[in-house]
Amino acid sequence: MSYVFETVPASRSLIEMEDPREVHWWCKKFGCNEEQLRRAVAKVGNSAAQVEQLLDGQEIVTV
Repeated sequence: MSYVFETVPASRSLIEMEDPREVHWWCKKFGCNEEQLRRAVAKVGNSAAQVEQLLDGQEIVTV
């Protein structure tokens, strides 16, 4: 039996778009494709909470 370890982001509050493994992880978490994730990050920045709100169609709440 082999185990597959999934890469977990170093910071779960920020999305690191330069790391392909992180991009894959966030796409899986948010249920989106890479292009959708890149557009969301370009629009609201790399805050995972704000990207999630945008992808869910919610109003963006800034802290």
